[in-house]
Amino acid sequence: MSELEAAGTPGAGAPPLRAPLDVATDTLRFLAVDMVERANSGHPGAPMGQAAMAALLWTKYLRFAPQDPQWPNRDRFVLSCGHASALIYGLLHLAGYDLSLDEIRNFRQYGSLTPGHPEHGLTSGVEVTTGPLGQGIAAAVGMAIAEQLLAARFNRPGFTLFDHRTWVLASDGDLMEGVASEACSMAGHLGLGKLNVLYDANRITIDGPTDLSFTEDVVGRYEAYGWHTLSVDDGNDTDALAAAYDAALAESGRPTLIKVSTHIGYGSPNKQDTAASHGAPLGADEAVATKEALGWPLEPEFLVPDAAREAFAPAADFGRDAAAEWGRLLQSYRRAHPEEAAELDRRLAAALPDGWRDALPRFDPESGPIATRSASGVTLNALKDLLPELAGGSADLTGSNNTLLEGEGDYAAGAPTRHFRFGVREHAMAAAMNGLALSGVFRPYGGTFLCFLDYLKPSLRLAALMELRAIYVFTHDSVFLGEDGPTHQPIEHLAHLRAVPGLVVVRPADANETAAAWALALETPGPCALVLTRQKLPVLEATVGGAVEGVARGAYIVADSAGQPDLLLIATGSEVAPALGAAAELTTEGYGVRVVSMPCWEAFAAQSEAYRDGILPPGVRRRLAVEAAATLGWERWTGSQGAVLGLDRFGASAPYSDLVENLGINAAAIAERGRRLLKT
Repeated sequence: MSELEAAGTPGAGAPPLRAPLDVATDTLRFLAVDMVERANSGHPGAPMGQAAMAALLWTKYLRFAPQDPQWPNRDRFVLSCGHASALIYGLLHLAGYDLSLDEIRNFRQYGSLTPGHPEHGLTSGVEVTTGPLGQGIAAAVGMAIAEQLLAARFNRPGFTLFDHRTWVLASDGDLMEGVASEACSMAGHLGLGKLNVLYDANRITIDGPTDLSFTEDVVGRYEAYGWHTLSVDDGNDTDALAAAYDAALAESGRPTLIKVSTHIGYGSPNKQDTAASHGAPLGADEAVATKEALGWPLEPEFLVPDAAREAFAPAADFGRDAAAEWGRLLQSYRRAHPEEAAELDRRLAAALPDGWRDALPRFDPESGPIATRSASGVTLNALKDLLPELAGGSADLTGSNNTLLEGEGDYAAGAPTRHFRFGVREHAMAAAMNGLALSGVFRPYGGTFLCFLDYLKPSLRLAALMELRAIYVFTHDSVFLGEDGPTHQPIEHLAHLRAVPGLVVVRPADANETAAAWALALETPGPCALVLTRQKLPVLEATVGGAVEGVARGAYIVADSAGQPDLLLIATGSEVAPALGAAAELTTEGYGVRVVSMPCWEAFAAQSEAYRDGILPPGVRRRLAVEAAATLGWERWTGSQGAVLGLDRFGASAPYSDLVENLGINAAAIAERGRRLLKT
């Protein structure tokens, strides 16, 4: 029995609720039909088939509070099949969220709160941006991890602050995607017992019947993952659905998959169970025929009977009272456990603790060269006790990425910690990071080689779209990783990252810039990518005192001429040291050379024009950018008379020193390219 039912809400089969529930179900169906018809685009079929299971879930099982949509202990509902967005908009409207019928009518229009796929941060009640299939269910794994971590950290006897569930509505298409497989394998391994997935098995995709390409035993696969599995043969049988939901609630040690067999385009005389109802309006005639078939009034459009709202009212009232009670519990918790409460309040406010910058390590040039990946690991562990919100790990490259949280132990089933072994699952790692970040109380980080950005990019892109505070630790940042060769040597990846709107990309030049890069990442109100070396780099004299401010500003001067420079050398990461060597050589020849370290384009672009002109004087047009990566984009900083020394080719398998010589990214090559510019 659900918590709502135990609190007095009539059960799904009880006469007082049965009629309103049926009305609410059909209201959801026909709001979806009318939305898609009005917009002349969208996906009506899935909401029509999913309406019964969704209406039952929201009216009887889901714990939500429209008046307090960010209540920390609410249940999470994830519409993983984001193309069915008309369903969630109908649910939010009927449940009492701030989503008017006018917004419902404005479906898929510019500036509306009802875009074609749900967007977190735009529409109240939307927990995660979905649309690319598989992303929602994979992020939900991170949400379930967050609940376990919060319960372990903050719950105390008599004070159960965190015990919420994550419910997912997923489609055949979601479960075909590789990211869903990665994430659900991990969820079974971790024993995420409060993760429940409703699998809408309507057996239709855009191309037609799923058996064109998808004939596996999905339930058997999830059993092999270690999931608790159930099946409901008729997606309109609310008694069978309720029994399955109850069984899911009773399972505490495994995530649950409920396969629900439905009819896409349910009720449509000519388009039910066909791909024709998937991604296009039913059409005026078929919409009328469907309403007639299900006994729904033809007018008005966007009809919302009082009975539909009545079906949702008890659950909304329950959530309002539960959120208020949670607030009172938190007040008592503050008195009983003031230190834990202060930490929770700080993390909920996304604030950093006082004095945290004092913990940043400082590196001495006399101590010798150090790889920036190693400096990152030192910095991470220097901060971990001050910042318990840091939680993460690596995709099977812990020692290579230096992402181990020392002394924490590894997250395992029944033993949650904030250090993860994600396995060889880069995509699931990034998606789970999104779910953790969406809790609002974690700063997730995840490590892999920069070249394997290719495996996780869709989740990173969604993190940027949602403005999530996720940190990506990308090591082995260039061809100079050496003998592993071109399959592992990134070329185009920095340009790719810098093209993502809202993503901050930092490629530090040495250990001190790396510590400063972590500071910038922690203060960035969105995602940040740290791009780090495998090879050791010298600690530069110029970074000892100025790295934190210099990195925060995106670019700063690390060596300069006595007067107005003749040439600007602009470099990032491992190329700053050879740029300094080239500048010294050119200086002996009588040229005035300024060397600029530019670890972060985005931070530099955000500075005032006066600051930018002070670093890159407009009058100095001979500029050479140096970076062991694709040259695309550098013209922004070099201008029409400048040049770029980079790599627009793949690398090679060879020792680091051989690559430096043969690929021409070294002090001598930089100096020679600079001379050519100076002589033009």
